Amino acid sequence: MPYHHASQCLSTIDPDWARHIAAIGPCLHQPKPARDPYEALVRAVAYQQLHAKAGDAILGRLIALFPDSPFPTPEQLLACEFEVLRGCGFSRSKIATLQGIAQGALEGLVPDRSNALSMSDDGLIERLTRLRGVGRWTVEMLLIYTLERMDILPADDVGVRDGYRRLKGLEQQPSRQQMVDIGQAWSPYRTVAAWYLWRVPNP
Repeated sequence: MPYHHASQCLSTIDPDWARHIAAIGPCLHQPKPARDPYEALVRAVAYQQLHAKAGDAILGRLIALFPDSPFPTPEQLLACEFEVLRGCGFSRSKIATLQGIAQGALEGLVPDRSNALSMSDDGLIERLTRLRGVGRWTVEMLLIYTLERMDILPADDVGVRDGYRRLKGLEQQPSRQQMVDIGQAWSPYRTVAAWYLWRVPNP
């Protein structure tokens, strides 16, 4: 299993982690490395602040607009009328973000896959968060699911922070900075730690 060693290391942190990992079993993280950064960012925007099923539906409607293409190109996305994108379920602000990503891809601000692979985590975050509506979380999803980086902790993610709250039986979620500080102990496997925190059950 590609994540077996990471799971073993995380199990040694403390008894809470050991019990949780034993209950969940092997890490079954499934990245999508074939996607380029442009597509990954568009997909991440569709899921921002939404449950997975709602994001699936919106993305499905967008892709259905282009039956001759596996995924809309930047040119196709920019040519899409506002009301058509609204009909897919995108908000006004998300439409502006999608158009910015498409424009950034055409202008080279959004790197292709080979260039992205050569860039550091922080370099990609600094570069891509220049795009309107693209925050750190969105780029972290790209790093985790497309570029297969193993040491990413999305500390802004409510699921990660609330998972840690439940894991430790805390009354309140840790703040973003507290999550960053706590997560230092999980390096270099913070991506796998996040995967497990997303799966902490409600008591």
